[in-house]
Amino acid sequence: MKFFIVHCNRFFQLLSLACMAACASSPAVVADKAPLSLQWEIVASPHSGTNQTLSTLTITNHTADTLPATGWTIYFNNIGAAEIAGADTAVAGINFINGDFFSLSPQQGWQPLAPGTTVQLGVLTRRLKNITDLPKGFYLVDGRYPEGVALPVDVKPFEQADSLEIELAAHIFAQNESIKDLPLVQLPPVIPTPVAATLTTGSFALGAATPIVADPAFEQEATYLRDELGQVLDRLPELANEGAGDHALVLRQREGMPAEGYALTVDTRGILIEATTRAGVFYGIQTLKNLLPPTAWGDKQSIIEIPGVSITDAPRFAHRAVMLDVARNFQTKEQVMKILDLLALYKVNVLHFHLNEDEAWRLEIPGLPELTEVGARRGHTLDDAQHLMPSYGSGPQVDNATGSGFYSRADYIELLQYATARHIRVIPEIETPGHARAAIKSMDARYARYLAQGDSAAARQYLLRDLDDQSEYRSVQDWNDNVINVALPSTYAFLEKVVDEVIAMYQEAGAPLETIHFGGDEVPNGVWERSPAARRLLASETSIPHINDLWYYFFNRVNKLVKARGLYLSGWEEIGMKKAMVNGRSQMVVEPRFANENFHTDVWANQGINVDLAYRLANAGYKVVLTNVTNFYFDLAYNESFYEPGQYWGGYVGVEKPFRFVPYDYYRSLEEDARGEQLTAAGRANIVGLQAPLWSEIITSPERMEYLLLPKLFGLAERAWAADPSWAAEPDGDKAKAQYTADWSVFLNVLGKRELPRLDHYGGGFQYRIPTAGVTRRDGKLAANVQFPGFTIRYTTDGTEPTAQSQVYTEPLPAAGTVAFRVFNAAGRGGRTVYWK
Repeated sequence: MKFFIVHCNRFFQLLSLACMAACASSPAVVADKAPLSLQWEIVASPHSGTNQTLSTLTITNHTADTLPATGWTIYFNNIGAAEIAGADTAVAGINFINGDFFSLSPQQGWQPLAPGTTVQLGVLTRRLKNITDLPKGFYLVDGRYPEGVALPVDVKPFEQADSLEIELAAHIFAQNESIKDLPLVQLPPVIPTPVAATLTTGSFALGAATPIVADPAFEQEATYLRDELGQVLDRLPELANEGAGDHALVLRQREGMPAEGYALTVDTRGILIEATTRAGVFYGIQTLKNLLPPTAWGDKQSIIEIPGVSITDAPRFAHRAVMLDVARNFQTKEQVMKILDLLALYKVNVLHFHLNEDEAWRLEIPGLPELTEVGARRGHTLDDAQHLMPSYGSGPQVDNATGSGFYSRADYIELLQYATARHIRVIPEIETPGHARAAIKSMDARYARYLAQGDSAAARQYLLRDLDDQSEYRSVQDWNDNVINVALPSTYAFLEKVVDEVIAMYQEAGAPLETIHFGGDEVPNGVWERSPAARRLLASETSIPHINDLWYYFFNRVNKLVKARGLYLSGWEEIGMKKAMVNGRSQMVVEPRFANENFHTDVWANQGINVDLAYRLANAGYKVVLTNVTNFYFDLAYNESFYEPGQYWGGYVGVEKPFRFVPYDYYRSLEEDARGEQLTAAGRANIVGLQAPLWSEIITSPERMEYLLLPKLFGLAERAWAADPSWAAEPDGDKAKAQYTADWSVFLNVLGKRELPRLDHYGGGFQYRIPTAGVTRRDGKLAANVQFPGFTIRYTTDGTEPTAQSQVYTEPLPAAGTVAFRVFNAAGRGGRTVYWK
């Protein structure tokens, strides 16, 4: 018997072509017209007891011309080292350029490749654990194609992964066995869970004839509600005068309620939403939308019955955030708006917008056109003078949809207005001093332009690197030129310019701006050590005794910059830390000098010696947003499957990891038995909220974004809004386990029967992940189950992939021949197929 998982046709195309190194980066290049085609086959992973993978790269010449022994190069992107293996080094060589950019070129042993012939090369890489690891973005540069032509790549199935899939399917089956199928009447009426909710008798018939009556303070929310109901009703409801009587939908201001709190009452006479603030009434509206049938957004209706209910509610945390990285790979304004609507529906109120990185700068800044002319475009280059080099498989063409792109000033203002109308604060991130290669190269281009004009003062005005710096370093992402020099006055001129332009955009949009995020993470050792500018600064400033103290110098200046503009400073955890010698070793420790400066730190590290870092920073006085990698890094793969897209360096994050997070005692949320510093009373008050980052190294389409975001988002929304469940504080282990199991079943039933069916239609529909079936063999038969009650397993016994018309699985099947299982949602869309041979 042999068990493995393959993709359904559409999903296979997405993963195999978009992620498994095909990356046809140029829309103008048709695969069957490409001069070469490539095939990638994993031979052994791991290879010969090492932590490497041995693969075979087959190159086929499709042209009528011979590929000569010289004069051509194949470029590609790869995470980690790559090299030609064994004797093949005499035939071809792989050279590391920078970051994830590599080249493959012929060596003396290369034999000219005649038309229609192939050559095979052994390639060693880091261990490839899933499809995310595969090299991508291959393209050829030669005399015919000086700007590069994308090369199609066929990835052969990795049969060695089959044994893992057997174990994983059985593991999934075991996990699913505790899930009970519950009737809808036993499920809570809305998610995230309200403070108090009581179902009452009767219902209200909501229709276009139902007037919306709002107190003057809530006029904007009334208009929003009318437009939202217009998506589910056959006509727009009317906004009526205050004097309307029963059978109305009323938005009433009531003093004394929590800042984002509301009360919602539905009975036979009408619907009443009460709140003190506009945000509160807005969240009452989201709860009302949550009460609509999941199919309401599929077909407009004349009347929708709303069940009688009484709800009183307010959030646990004021900061409920998703971080969206659009720098590494771009997303359009329209897609961001779609995500904003999704966040609003589930009461997430902060979008942390990661706008710049090593690989791109995504926001137009008036007066600094190079930031978008150079920094927002990627394509074939070796000098970054006109645009940046390809990254993450973006390929040779600068019109690539994810590698290139930016938000104009008008775009960003529109996004801010859209978010503000949905009570979502947008926190812009200006990543500094590391992860800043796009900004550095852009200001290099500006320097070159003004220098060519003979204006050296203008050339140096916003320069971000010391031209005489001989420092050597290599970042975690393998860049050696991505850190801003913090000793240069021009660095602070640049930051002031960017900050003032960003503030002006928020003011024009009428959007709130309380903070700007300045990054601060992953600055490598070795930076600034051989910088003449840094040495001069150390010599003139007695307050900077050591090169490491430039960190304090930089964030002290940035802090003063934002405070002068009425803002507070946000950043990753490193803004509240410094290098120090601990037991003879250099490591990062809490920096006490910033503890009372209202720094807001997004703390992601909670593994190893950093398991308690968030609590240490909170206890020291820093405001902390819990951004734990183990539970909230949504770009991490759902599970260990070779076919599952996503990173895995911080573990795996599926639907359950966010759900089981306990904010004030997150040690209970970890898989390993780890403890550390406990929160003090003061530290507890410094935990301001939760955040889930969605990094975009592998997000090359809106569908991939939605796949990694959903259904994980529901766990974040629940934990950020709702109070701790009973199991979070239960000291008795057996009782806590039983309580958790019961709550987990309820949560999955809500998702499978109500919220995911809602998202099949809401906002045009979302391409959330549909789970694979759990499968195991028992008593000579194949048993299958599914994570989400309400979803359907279908099967075939002839080796074909199940469709929405295939037989529904109801009982174990004989383990004979080829049996295929596939999970379908209510809309008939299927996930990956599980085959048993």
